[in-house]
Amino acid sequence: MSESNFRRFVEVGRVVLLKAGPSAGKIAVIAEIIDHNRAPHPHPPSLSKLPRAAGSGVVKKELEKQAIVEKWEKSSWATRRAALEKRRSLNDFGRFEVMLLKKQRRDTVRKALKTKA
Repeated sequence: MSESNFRRFVEVGRVVLLKAGPSAGKIAVIAEIIDHNRAPHPHPPSLSKLPRAAGSGVVKKELEKQAIVEKWEKSSWATRRAALEKRRSLNDFGRFEVMLLKKQRRDTVRKALKTKA
């Protein structure tokens, strides 16, 4: 039997990104697993050695101690999500400015490559 490549298993103490509902886009910590489809997430962002059914206070102390929120904000996944969200919120003029900046960058790169050759 071959080993699975999947590494993001659901387990107590794991930090998760909420995809739906009123908390969509926020991070949470799995404190308890109800069944294979549900896990309550009353806590914001994997904490090591988190006791089962840990309360908000315990989770909050661990979050601050391990600086999980700051690590999440610096991660490439979070920065990509923030950039995508910023891009989606642009109006027509903002998209036009982005197009002009991309054209300007493209011309600069093309000219730099032309002088090297």
